[in-house]
Amino acid sequence: MIIISGIKRNFSDTAVMSGRMMRHTFRSIDTLITVVAMPIMMLLLFVYVFGGAMNTGSIDYINFLVPGIVLFTIASGVAYTAVRLNNDVTAGIFDRFYSMPISKSSILGGHVLNSVVFNMFSVILVLLVALLIGFRPEAGLAEWLIVIGIVLLFTLAMTWVAVTFGLLANSSEGAGVFAYPMLALLFISSAFVPTESMPGIVRAFAEHQPMTPLIEAVRSLLMNEPVGNNALIAVIWCVGILIAFYIAAMQIYKCKAA
Repeated sequence: MIIISGIKRNFSDTAVMSGRMMRHTFRSIDTLITVVAMPIMMLLLFVYVFGGAMNTGSIDYINFLVPGIVLFTIASGVAYTAVRLNNDVTAGIFDRFYSMPISKSSILGGHVLNSVVFNMFSVILVLLVALLIGFRPEAGLAEWLIVIGIVLLFTLAMTWVAVTFGLLANSSEGAGVFAYPMLALLFISSAFVPTESMPGIVRAFAEHQPMTPLIEAVRSLLMNEPVGNNALIAVIWCVGILIAFYIAAMQIYKCKAA
């Protein structure tokens, strides 16, 4: 009974902390513009400005593009998780929460849960806009469930990367810097153009970094095409990143709280 009571308390405290962060998130116009409006503008820009120049074979460019925009949306969103967590650390709110009679894991857990929920909200909005302008997935229920699982796993992995940098950075500006290499990996991948169109060295890098198998797996599932081993590779990358940065974040968290 004590264990069950502790678990319930942990979930309750995490939900309360997440609710606090959610209110801050939806009240921040800057966050909404960057995390929701920017990916939609990127989608419209690539479809209507660059789309006519892209050769994606038998697949319509918008169907080719959407998986990359989904990952771009998440990459933009998790950067704000790092910034908000760092603001709590540098402003002393982190220490105040730690001194309160609440579950200690809920302090980070609230940020993580808020990140996952808000990023899924952003992804749904982007997908709705994509559907309005011509995105036509052919996935069945099973494929959609796998896509949702992969996207959630990616979001969770990137969130723990954000938590690690949010705890480490000395300022909110420094906390969000990790997002730039992440976005660079997206641009040097199959997110916006086929890797076959890239020069040899760039193509080799693009095909052997984490973003490409993620994008290829999601794209193939949404278009109901053979996935190959891309889904397995994507899951391995995400799980590896998740475990590594979860361990790192918890060690930093313990040092900060000591």
